[in-house]
Amino acid sequence: MKNSLLKGRFALASLMAVLTILSACGKQEQAASTSNGAGNSSRSSSVSKGSNGSNAKGGNRSSPVITATVASSVLTDETEALGTAKSNESVDITAKATNRVVAIRFREGEFVKPGEVIVELDGVEARANLAQAEASLRDAESQYKRSRELYETKVLSESDLIQLEAKMLSSKAQVAAAQSKVSDTIIRAPFAGRIGLRNVSVGSLVTPGQIMTTLDDISTIKLDFTVPESYMATVKEGQQVEARTSAYLNNVFHGRVSSIATRVDPVSRSVVVRALIENHAQLLKPGMFMTVHLTRSQNDVLLIPEQSLLPDADKQFVYVVNKGVASKTTILIGRRKPGLVEVRQGLKAGDVIVVEGGEKLTDGAKVTVTNGERSAESQS
Repeated sequence: MKNSLLKGRFALASLMAVLTILSACGKQEQAASTSNGAGNSSRSSSVSKGSNGSNAKGGNRSSPVITATVASSVLTDETEALGTAKSNESVDITAKATNRVVAIRFREGEFVKPGEVIVELDGVEARANLAQAEASLRDAESQYKRSRELYETKVLSESDLIQLEAKMLSSKAQVAAAQSKVSDTIIRAPFAGRIGLRNVSVGSLVTPGQIMTTLDDISTIKLDFTVPESYMATVKEGQQVEARTSAYLNNVFHGRVSSIATRVDPVSRSVVVRALIENHAQLLKPGMFMTVHLTRSQNDVLLIPEQSLLPDADKQFVYVVNKGVASKTTILIGRRKPGLVEVRQGLKAGDVIVVEGGEKLTDGAKVTVTNGERSAESQS
């Protein structure tokens, strides 16, 4: 009995010891858990603060940009066309009748005056016919003179006098025809100009239409070119033109519009325009292919660099800088020239716009100008 009681007490004491140990272990784990939670919370708070601080710092940062000042400038509206040079006056020297060349009175490429003899054809027969006609005329005139005296004395009737007068007039006509035949054997320059290449020799038999040489007046060049019918309202007589040719790359030839064709080509829907170009140095030759620049109008407009444009769907916009803040502004553009574009709506002279760096901006973003303000035209 005594031994059983001792065993019971010992078992109870062992149980109490185990419970005490378990209790102590639970408290240590709770303390460690609490300590770890506090550390994690501290680190999380630190990260959050760091993140907020970084965002706050990024929000105050301004973006570097290059700007230009919008300015009014002259925009020249030009039309480019292709044209062909022509002589002011041009003629092919030919014979009116079949004949033989007896003399050539020119040198190739020389300048001749109006009326100067170029070619002589055989005129022996023509001059003989002229002499015969002149003799017949003298005889007819003599008969008519005597007939008038007889008519006044009533010896000759009026009908006989009329017949003699008609014969005299016929002889005069024959003389005029013979003189024309003689003139046809002497070919003269119809106007002042430069002689072309010689195509015949002395003794050659020429026929009507055969070109013996050419004569061109190139002191002034006629330049014919075509423009679309939509430009007819802006093309006027007297307008200035500039022309260039591949033969003289460094030369610009200035002229003016002299006339506009009265008809529009129904196929190409274009109209022929003729300009006159002074050719005192005679560099230009008939038949040359030339590029024509026709100034249609000159206007004062607002110009900005093309690179400042930022497309947005079917619209165009730019960033306008005011007191370090970029504002997104929609604009309406018009004509273009290399590197520049016309602004019709949305901007005014003096506005400062972003030229480079705009693709990274948003409306209301802070910016820093890194280049100073320049005019839009000088910026391009």
